Amino acid sequence: MKALTPRLSSISSRHALQPAHHIQSLGPIATAAVCTTTSNNSRPFSVLNRPPPNYPGHVPLTKLERAALAVGSGVVSLFDPYRHDMIAALGEATASPYFVERLRRAMLASPTGRRILRDRPRITSSSLDLPFLRTLAPSTVGGTYVAWLDREGVSPDTRDAVRYVDDEECAYVMQRYRESHDFYHALTGLPVVREGEVALKAFEFANTRLPMTGLALLALATMRPAERGRFWGIYGPWAVRNGLRSGEVINVYWEEEMETDVEELRARLGIERPPDLRDIRKRERAEKKRLKEAAAAQAVAS
Repeated sequence: MKALTPRLSSISSRHALQPAHHIQSLGPIATAAVCTTTSNNSRPFSVLNRPPPNYPGHVPLTKLERAALAVGSGVVSLFDPYRHDMIAALGEATASPYFVERLRRAMLASPTGRRILRDRPRITSSSLDLPFLRTLAPSTVGGTYVAWLDREGVSPDTRDAVRYVDDEECAYVMQRYRESHDFYHALTGLPVVREGEVALKAFEFANTRLPMTGLALLALATMRPAERGRFWGIYGPWAVRNGLRSGEVINVYWEEEMETDVEELRARLGIERPPDLRDIRKRERAEKKRLKEAAAAQAVAS
């Protein structure tokens, strides 16, 4: 996939996606008019006439390059769901320009969403102060989040920077969605195993409409029959029901909710916690082990 795009020098994410002050000062109505702008270059956009980047790290793509990136990253992601760089590329290639713009409009329609767009907070281990979160009560959003990170062995610092979304503000919206993903995990309790990821992606698709989250459901074909059965019987219906009825999760200002009771936030958003997937899988393994040992003992006795 690297051959599809030009190489750019590495730029620290600390300086990426900073607000353009002349655009920010115009307010939500004016910025809506510039979200799809990609270049001031009067010449036709082509591989031989690539416009300059719109923000640090941005890689402008032709329509053909974007289509090739979507197909290539989609195929790789299907067979290797742990290639987070390919999943990120698929998300960006399929979100622009229509679907990420829908998310941006949802943020502009919400007072909290507008504040997030104005402040441009980033979710990292340093910005969240994880040591402080570990001092919070387990019933708080921050306590639940950091406990989930520790249990799953996950860090908030592993999210790739957005590169293939042309508009600078829409790129931040995509970055915010990406960095908030682990909060959705913590809020629902779903683990990072493939089965849990597919269930959460189904919830995200119902809530955000991002194509990548819907395409992730193709991974059902690679799962075991028992896992597919649980998805169709438990987690799929839960994802659709909760994703459609809950508020726009992109508008949660997570940094301000750390000391909020997690049940209160779930109730406010209209999200019910699904059955504990790790507990179900643990019981299933224990039952298989019991049946195997019983069969072995019966064979010895006979």
